[in-house]
Amino acid sequence: MATVSELYDARVRDGQLKDDAAQRAVLPLLDAIATDLTDAAAPKASSGGWRGLFGGGRPEPAPGGARGLYLWGGVGRGKSMLMDLIMEAAPIRAKRRVHFHEFMQEIQAGLNEARKRGDQDAVRPVAEQVAAGARLLCFDEMQITDIADAMIVGRLFEVLFERGVCIVTTSNRVPEDLYKNGLNRQLFLPFIALIRDRLEVVALDSPRDHRQGRAGGDQVWFSPLNRDTRLAVDKIWTDLTGGEAAPPLVLEVKGRKVEIPHHFGRAGRASFWDLCSRALGPADYLAIANALDLLVIDEIPQLSSSNFNEAKRFVTLIDALYEAKVRVIASAAAEPERLYVEGEGSFEFERTASRLREMQDAGWGAGKSGD
Repeated sequence: MATVSELYDARVRDGQLKDDAAQRAVLPLLDAIATDLTDAAAPKASSGGWRGLFGGGRPEPAPGGARGLYLWGGVGRGKSMLMDLIMEAAPIRAKRRVHFHEFMQEIQAGLNEARKRGDQDAVRPVAEQVAAGARLLCFDEMQITDIADAMIVGRLFEVLFERGVCIVTTSNRVPEDLYKNGLNRQLFLPFIALIRDRLEVVALDSPRDHRQGRAGGDQVWFSPLNRDTRLAVDKIWTDLTGGEAAPPLVLEVKGRKVEIPHHFGRAGRASFWDLCSRALGPADYLAIANALDLLVIDEIPQLSSSNFNEAKRFVTLIDALYEAKVRVIASAAAEPERLYVEGEGSFEFERTASRLREMQDAGWGAGKSGD
C-alpha cells in the first residue's frame, strides 16, 4: 500500500494537486501514523445497535494508546485533502472519516439511548461502541459551539484514547480557541489539555487558498439582490422544472417535519429564511443534504451580529451541503467573501465563504449519487 507521501507525489505529478511546502511538512507525520496503524490486532465480532454505523468488532488497544494529529489553519489550505490521504494510506479496515457535526449528532443519539437504559456513565458505552469499529477516526472541521457537545466531548475522547483509537482531526482554530466564550467554558478546558497531550498539534501555514482560482462553469451565484438576479435564478429554476409544479418536500427528522417549499426530483428550492430562521440543526441539514442533489437558495442577506443565529445556521447548512456534494445555486446580497465581514462569527465564516466559492466549480457535485 502506498504511503501518504507517495500518494501526494502521485497527485502532484498528474496535476490533481499543486505542490505546497506547508502541506509537505505534514506528510512525515501522516506517514508515521499510517505506519503505526496495522491489522496485527484483528477486530473481533461485536454486536450492538451501533455496529452498522461504525463497522466491525472491537480492536485491541494500541500499547500506551494511539497518538494522532490536530491539523489547524486557514480555509482552503488542504487540511481535508491531507485527511483523505491518510484515510487512503492507512493499512487497516477499521477506519472512518466523518464531519465532526455529523459525528456529534450520532454521539448525542447514542447518549439518549444509554440514558433510557439507565446507564450511570452514559458516555462510556457510546464511546466503547465507537472504538469497537474504528482504530482510526478522522474528523473534518472540528468546531464546538453547542454546550451539550462541549460538556461531554472531553469524557468521550478520554475513553476513545483509552481504547487505543487514533484520531486525526482538522480545524480552523488552534485548540485554545475551541468553544471560545462558551457557557461554562472552564469545564471544557480539560479537553483542550487532553488534545495537547494526546495529539500532535500542527498549524498548516500555507499562504495559498487551494480552493480559489478554479475554472467556473455556468453562473450559480447571483449578487447583489435585485430584480435582475432574482429573474436569473427564476429562469434557471423554470428551465430545470420545465415550468411544471414543484410541490413541497417534507422530511421527517427525529419525529419532526422539515419542509423545503419547492422540489422537483432531487432538486429543491427555498429561501434563506425558510432554511435559517427556524430552529433547525445539523441533523435537519444533513437530512436535506441527503435528499437533494441541487438546492436553490433565494435571498441570502448581508450577515452580521444582527442576524447571528441565522448566520450560524447558514454555516451549518453549507457544511452539510458541502460534505454531501450538493450543488448550490443562490441569490445573495454579496459575493461569498463579502457576506459576513465583521462582528462575532465573521472568522468562522471565512471557511464557509471559501466552500461557497469552491462549490461554484463546474464539476462540483458530479458523481454525488455514486459516492
